[in-house]
Amino acid sequence: MRIAVDAHAIGRKLTGNETYIRNIIRELARTDEESEYVAFVSAKGAERHIPQRFEARRVSNNPFVRLGYQLPMELGRLRPDLIHVQYTAPLICPVPIVAVVHDVSYLDHPEFFSKSRALQLKLTVARTVRRAARIVTQSEYSRKSILRVYGVDPELVHVIPLGVDPCFRPMARVAAESGVRASCGINFPYVLTVGDLQPRKNQVGLVRAFAELLKAQPNLPHHLVLVGKDNWHGQEVREAARRSGVAERIHFTGFVTDEQLRELYCGCDVFVFPSFYEGFGLPVLEAMACGRAVASSNATSLPEVADSSALLFDPASIPEMVRAMRDLLVDAELRARMERLGVQNAARFSWERAARSTHEVYQMVAGRRAAATSTAPVSSASMVRRP
Repeated sequence: MRIAVDAHAIGRKLTGNETYIRNIIRELARTDEESEYVAFVSAKGAERHIPQRFEARRVSNNPFVRLGYQLPMELGRLRPDLIHVQYTAPLICPVPIVAVVHDVSYLDHPEFFSKSRALQLKLTVARTVRRAARIVTQSEYSRKSILRVYGVDPELVHVIPLGVDPCFRPMARVAAESGVRASCGINFPYVLTVGDLQPRKNQVGLVRAFAELLKAQPNLPHHLVLVGKDNWHGQEVREAARRSGVAERIHFTGFVTDEQLRELYCGCDVFVFPSFYEGFGLPVLEAMACGRAVASSNATSLPEVADSSALLFDPASIPEMVRAMRDLLVDAELRARMERLGVQNAARFSWERAARSTHEVYQMVAGRRAAATSTAPVSSASMVRRP
């Protein structure tokens, strides 16, 4: 098979989308030695993250240019057996589409998006889903949502859970604390949350719950650390922190590398994930894989992912959030038990399994077409030269 992958998210700090495509293509390169791959990248230097056996081609950062002109032209020249995209396919697509739709939050909760972004996703994803040969999502919750809003054939929608990057694993507490102190200036016990600063991640609710926690448990020495870049309405989270009455104990790191993130996970006492809506919720598994006890929202896909290995709470309930954090912080035996359960749960998820399942979807789509076109020449135009 010859497979094209829209990998424009790589190098653009698009968090979940970038994490997904980087890990999938890494494992595809390792587990599928027979297929030919071409990855389309946009960010400067993104080719460094493309496996050596992939061909890397540069396309524009501008989505109108990339989707409206460049990808249709490239696909017309290359004629791969399919293209793998996230959410949005090229405007004109001469090959079958495998579309990854992580969730439909833009339809279920458009208030979590700017009006222009919600409208754009509503239009382009609907068009992509209608044209897709197969649709991939990461949880049964998201699969049911896709079937509900788009009414597609259930046989065409595949659930392929995400994996946990091998870099997320337990490390010595002293080493983690030293790394966090050096990279982030954090030198105190802390509760951690991870996610772009935006309404659906519910950091405002977490800030309020943390302030209530300190009022109820004034002897707790903990601070709250929020990891993630500013996004739509991010300033509201910072303003909530300033008004909380405990602003000096609330810290924002911005975007961090995976190495820094591992240290932050391993150095925290408790990880909290208060999101209102998730198609999967990968940070929950990353924290578990690092051996941390997790308190998580009970909304959408999160109970499915946490699988009884986290304390769950209603994200709309400040008292429930306070209680979950308090229980894990003050009860060492409970915290240790949740840490053990979390490591076991995270081990169920692997990027290798995700890549193998994705390759099976490719085979369903390509079928005999791959054999008929596998000897066609591949143009070297637009190839990104590797250092």
